[in-house]
Amino acid sequence: MSYVIRMNGVSGNGVHSTGVDRNGVSRNGVNGKKCPSVNSIDENRINVNGFQGNAVHHVSVRAPVSASKLKARRQRWNVKASEMSKNTMNPIRAIVDGMKLTPNPDKPMIALSIGDPTVFGNLPTDESVLQAIKDAIDSHKYNGYAPSVGYLQSREAVANFYSHPGAPLEAKDVILTSGCSQAIELAITALCNPGDNILVPCPGFSLYKTLAVSLGIQVKHYNLLPEKSWEIDLQHLESLIDDRTTCLIVNNPSNPCGSVFPKEHLQSILTVASRHCIPILADEIYGDMVFPSCEFHSLAPLSSDVPILSCGGLAKRWLVPGWRMGWILIHDRNDIFGPQIREALVKLSQRILGACTVVQGALESILNNTPAEFYQSTISFLKSNSEICFSELSTVPGLTPVMPSGAMYLMVGIEMEHFPEFQNDVDFTERLVTEQSVFCLPATAFEYPNFFRIVVTVPEEMMVEACGRIREFCARHYRPLSQDSNDLDQ
Repeated sequence: MSYVIRMNGVSGNGVHSTGVDRNGVSRNGVNGKKCPSVNSIDENRINVNGFQGNAVHHVSVRAPVSASKLKARRQRWNVKASEMSKNTMNPIRAIVDGMKLTPNPDKPMIALSIGDPTVFGNLPTDESVLQAIKDAIDSHKYNGYAPSVGYLQSREAVANFYSHPGAPLEAKDVILTSGCSQAIELAITALCNPGDNILVPCPGFSLYKTLAVSLGIQVKHYNLLPEKSWEIDLQHLESLIDDRTTCLIVNNPSNPCGSVFPKEHLQSILTVASRHCIPILADEIYGDMVFPSCEFHSLAPLSSDVPILSCGGLAKRWLVPGWRMGWILIHDRNDIFGPQIREALVKLSQRILGACTVVQGALESILNNTPAEFYQSTISFLKSNSEICFSELSTVPGLTPVMPSGAMYLMVGIEMEHFPEFQNDVDFTERLVTEQSVFCLPATAFEYPNFFRIVVTVPEEMMVEACGRIREFCARHYRPLSQDSNDLDQ
């Protein structure tokens, strides 16, 4: 801060004789002639600058630094990681990084663990999708920033593509995101506070837990039932609900199970959510990626009152996960969310300024011009590979595969009592790599031990070869139960 001090006692030659007043303020006055300004600092750290002519001085005052503050100054560097970063953990990475994966040098590696359909090059996206991107680039219209929620025309395209008579959508109901993962993050962050809890499937996509725990949100796992094609154990689900439950996550079709819920089961899920007034985050990234014998039902058109944030994107159905284009569809016909949740999603989207603008520019064309034959070809391949895998492994003693109905995955149960030299599914899959150079992801990564997940996007001949190696591995390590054990079981 500064003060103005008018001073007297200026000598005739224009040079003020310097003095110190009773408050300890040094004063320098100037009259008539120009002379250099004099700066002084008194014992109270008051800086005084002299001016010529009018003998008016500006005094700048800096507050004294107390002894306690001086002591509080850091004496050495001590930079620490944030608590949020410490609480962030990806279960898949934690498990895989801890495994001793040394493939058999005599056999080429076959990775059935990676949920990226582009890895092996056998599932390219459609030419029309690539052309849409080329046209967007050549237009030079999409090189700058877009609104954080996405371009209006791109949001309109998504709304029109997914609008349903039972769940109509407009552009204002769509938020474009950097992949479906960011859509899930925004939805969780908008609905939940630290100390709240969310309900997630078990087995389920590990990202739900990664995001929630880092935000101080408790995760409660509800069981899926393999004997019922991985339907939700609704009684168990309902038993987990309390007054801090703020979100139910429903993943359909499922990663890692490949299951597709029938309409009646989805209606039962909505009944539970409605009874307890809990909104739903519907992870539908694999929507419409279902085998011909099944039908995909989006959750929102079935809901009469439960508000739903539906998360999706281009990654899986259009086979372009690296393009990072996702979206949130806000279904809230009864205005239960009100303006607060919509505003929350908009504000949160502003943290990274939205999805890739070039892909946004191509989005309308991608959604409207991708031929039906492309989707059908992809589904046909996934179904064929799933059937090969299920058929081959169903006859392997000690394994229990569960036939999927969609998505890109198949879960296989391990009857651990027949493999006594292995402690768990992690140990089993680790040795499978060492002996047969086949890597399947242990389902402990999905909170579901004694299973492993197979990705069915590999080329057909590779799938056949991998199943043969798994059979050989199990034949070597399988041990039948003793007669005594059978008697005890009976």
